[in-house]
Amino acid sequence: MEGVYSPAMDNNFDWFVGTWTSKQRRLREVLAGSHDWYEFPGTHRSWSVMDGVGNFDEATFPTLGLAGVTLRLYDKSHDEWSLYWASSRTGLLTLPPVVGRFGDDGRGVFTSDEVYEGTPIRCRYVWSDITATTARWQQAFSTDQGTTWETNWVAEFSRTG
Repeated sequence: MEGVYSPAMDNNFDWFVGTWTSKQRRLREVLAGSHDWYEFPGTHRSWSVMDGVGNFDEATFPTLGLAGVTLRLYDKSHDEWSLYWASSRTGLLTLPPVVGRFGDDGRGVFTSDEVYEGTPIRCRYVWSDITATTARWQQAFSTDQGTTWETNWVAEFSRTG
């Protein structure tokens, strides 16, 4: 499909370089069976580092008084990316990173095993619907090793520059 990201093109985050706005949606209560979402806008600035082996982006969520950064690093020997997130709330990188790659379908799937508020979880990020001007990202948690997932954060991106 023309205009959709393909790993055959580059298997990196070059498509995200530039500036974007986003419509963000998050569950008010995670892992509680909630269906109550809230929405807020985001602005994003992304750039490539180390000749595409790294990618960095800064996100600002003005209505929440919150900002964050993502550092993405490509491990050539394993053909996979490690994605680290830091929020202005703590200033700390999340560890472990979510790790994965883009598939032949153009979707990027990245996972990690973590603990969320005392509960062991598997965390999953999915990048999808990637075109030259749009992209979708979502975060989901699983408490049963990936058998079932609760999506708790969704972002719809639109390129501005």
